[in-house]
Amino acid sequence: MATWTDCDGWWLLAAALMAAAAIAYLFCTSTYGYWRDRKVPWLRPTVPLFGNLTWQLLGMERSTDMIQNAYNAFSGHRYGGIYQMRMPFLIVRDPVLINRMLIKDFTHFTDHGLYKPLPTENRLANGLFIMNGDQWKTMRAKLSPGFASSKLKHMHGQMKECGEELMRNVAGVVATGGHVFEVRDVLGRYATDVIGTCAFGLQLNTINDDQSPFRRYGKTVFKPSLRVLLSQIAWMVSPALRRALHVYEIPLDTIEFFDNTFTDTVRYRERNNVVRDDLMQSLIKARDDLVVNKTVPSVKFEETDILANAFLLFAVGFETVSTAASLCLYELALHKQIQDRVREEINTVKFKYNGEMNNEFLIDLQYLEMVLAETMRKYPPVSTLFREATKDYQVPDDTLVIEKGTKVLIPVHALHHDPEFYPDPQAFDPERFTPEEKAKRPSGTYLPFGDGPRICIGKRFSEMEMKLALTEILIKYEVEPCDKTEIPITFSMNAVANLPANGVWLKFKPIQYPK
Repeated sequence: MATWTDCDGWWLLAAALMAAAAIAYLFCTSTYGYWRDRKVPWLRPTVPLFGNLTWQLLGMERSTDMIQNAYNAFSGHRYGGIYQMRMPFLIVRDPVLINRMLIKDFTHFTDHGLYKPLPTENRLANGLFIMNGDQWKTMRAKLSPGFASSKLKHMHGQMKECGEELMRNVAGVVATGGHVFEVRDVLGRYATDVIGTCAFGLQLNTINDDQSPFRRYGKTVFKPSLRVLLSQIAWMVSPALRRALHVYEIPLDTIEFFDNTFTDTVRYRERNNVVRDDLMQSLIKARDDLVVNKTVPSVKFEETDILANAFLLFAVGFETVSTAASLCLYELALHKQIQDRVREEINTVKFKYNGEMNNEFLIDLQYLEMVLAETMRKYPPVSTLFREATKDYQVPDDTLVIEKGTKVLIPVHALHHDPEFYPDPQAFDPERFTPEEKAKRPSGTYLPFGDGPRICIGKRFSEMEMKLALTEILIKYEVEPCDKTEIPITFSMNAVANLPANGVWLKFKPIQYPK
């Protein structure tokens, strides 16, 4: 008669552990044959579950560098496959194919394919960037008039007032002997005031208020954190896991602050019959049409969808502008000859318009536009564009069918640093953006704002805002490196955007013009 022994118990425990380990291993690696089965060139995952993100998750590699390395590894191919955790992603490196996906064949790639939090997780998440399908198309059409040329021209005066306040603040610091500035912070406060005033009719005065709640809470939106990293990891392991964990990418107090602020702004305008020609008015009209009157009954909208777009436009409006303009000043400080040429153009064009720095003046600054374009080539606001196949797509002149639901990466930073398109890509050379040089490059190789129907809705607003701030500064000051200036600059490891890790420190030297 068989009897139970301690030995039997240990064997059963060992067998159970081995079975559990086998199941875990199969779960971690079950997707890793996806690209091999479709005969797509692919990078072998370094560690089960982590896929090709091992070094990034260990804090030893930026996401930008990982994508760059994969882009280089697929040299000679139109595309290649990687695994972010368990999730297969297709990296597309052929500009012709990229251009088709973003423009001609856009109907196959209408969505970004990012995780979409429930309102209980983040009621301010469902902005244009996250919206999909008909919901995105409808909201985009409602908000686009807010960025029309006539509206931007109207906003110029408000932007200029913010620029003048910026310069008064800088002049006050310089007058007391302070010549060294962390320019990303200075321009961040300017950009916060611009988006607050022009888009929402809010007089924030963050330029002069270091403790402004808008600036304080705004900084938390893009700040790298373990919370953000965990949420991204959970999504790539399994979207169901991400939802089950309820990991908040944005702090709850930040969500509460912006939710209350935008709600109060809408209610104030309604109670007092305030109508302004700004973005908030476009949002209010969108709410009236889509939520209250349901003029598009086939697409469901909630009040939170309107607030989410207000939040998105506010957050992106200050972060992208402040970072790009700061990096532009950084490069001009390192390249005095280019800076001098920009200043000469500004003064020449200003004389042409009788000293008026109006909208036409800004449009006429062609060399400054080239300098900004080169800045965003070298330091694109986002290193990667995301797309998801919304229906099966037969790659032209190829056997590959990109199946519905497939995640696609368009490696913006890698394209911008490909010597085939931009010789000596680490050099800062605005001459790359003369009309003649641009004509030599294929479409799909310059994508700082994306392209096609999902191109950044605030592109022209951002460019006008940056031009105005840069001209105000460069007319009055030479910008120079200082002891705190990093050469080369260090970027944050875990940030979702290209953010300088230690700020951008420069010296402002007042210009003495002959009388």
